[in-house]
This record gives sequence, structure tokens and C-alpha cells, in this order.
Amino acid sequence: METVLVVGSTGHIGIAAIQAVLHSGRNVLAIVRNQDSAKKLSQHISEGLERVTTVEASVVSDRGVQDVVDKVRTGALPAFQHVFSSVGGNYTEQGMLETTTEELRQIMNQNFESNFFAYRATVPYLLEQKTACSWTICTGGQGDIGVRPLPAMTQGALYSFSYSACKALASTNVRFNEIYLAIRVEVDVDAEQHGVMKSSVFGRVYEKILATPGMKSCRIRVKAEEDVENLKVEQK
Repeated sequence: METVLVVGSTGHIGIAAIQAVLHSGRNVLAIVRNQDSAKKLSQHISEGLERVTTVEASVVSDRGVQDVVDKVRTGALPAFQHVFSSVGGNYTEQGMLETTTEELRQIMNQNFESNFFAYRATVPYLLEQKTACSWTICTGGQGDIGVRPLPAMTQGALYSFSYSACKALASTNVRFNEIYLAIRVEVDVDAEQHGVMKSSVFGRVYEKILATPGMKSCRIRVKAEEDVENLKVEQK
């Protein structure tokens, strides 16, 4: 049975990815900050939790995900064939002129560098597998909207990162895809209260990506719930 490594597993989008993976019949290797953070999984995953393996690591550190991959190589953790990355969450409204250098570096580390670190650590391992693998990232529409300047700048960087990754992996066994999310998603219980998209609904997008081997080097736009049922796929 295949396993998906989920980086950024306890946020709204990470929960959606885990729900999708479990529904697809695969196992999950979830990176969590600590055991308190891991408790969020049991709160929001109603079925299949026994197929989720958690491992503690700091994904904002350049060694965090690499240490996880090293443990996989030794057999201490289950092997994985797919990666889903959605690290971020700093959605501040703070303006550019009020932002210190340290604050800029912090948000770039959290929202951009963490996803880059995950890519750098996991792609060599996937390339070694010689079998069909995938790497999927979830980016946000704020990069085009620009109302929240700091998150917008990090998303802009992730757009370029995704385009470059598609080009770099185009002729390999690893299919890279970007989910471009331009609608609010929350875990089901919160979504019901706030009238936004449920994580269990959004997760179907990733489930469809996993189930479609020919989907490679694509951006999948999700701006409304109907986009979940009828994927808007753009070739990069």
C-alpha cells in the first residue's frame, strides 16, 4: 500500500490532504510539530486514523524534513511514494512599510522556505524509487490578489517555485502539480460555523490528483466548490 508524506499536516489544508489520502486507501506519514499538535489529527480525522503515522520535526528548519527522510531510509519510518506540502498559515494584514526585516524573514521562512526545504529533502528520495511518484503543493490566491502584502509576496515566490519544479521534474518519475486555492477552507466543524468550504470537500481535489497518473506539471485552480467536482486544470 502506498504512503503519502504530508508536510504541514495539522492545518486546515493538511487535514484535507490526510482525509483525501485515507479515502483513497493509502497510508499517511504526517509531520507534526509536537504531540499536542498531533492531537488535532484525532480531533478531525474520523476514520482511518490507525493508518496515520506521525513524526515530530520542525518543518521551518532546513534539517527538519531531511531528518525525517533520513529515518525513512534507515527503515525507522515507513517508505513514501508521494508528498503533499502546505506549510504556511501566517495570514497577517500587516503592511509592507510597517514590516521589520526580521518579520519579513520570519514570514518568508514559514510560508515559503519551509516548502522549499521539504522539496529539497524529499525529491532526491522519490527520484531514487524509479516508480511513479508525485509531489503536490497547495498555494493561495493571495499572491494575485495582493490585499495582504506579506502573504501575497510569499505566494508569489511559491508560484515561481512551482513552475520551476514542474520544469525540473518534467522528464522524471515524479509528477509535480500545484493546487491554486482561492477560497477559504477550514476543517469541517469550523467550516459549518463560518460558511466556508469543508476540508473533506476540498480534499477531493487531491484525491483526484493521486488517482490521475497522467496529471503532471499542472496547476489546478479551485475558486469555488464546483471546481472540486470539475477540475480546472492548466498545463504549465
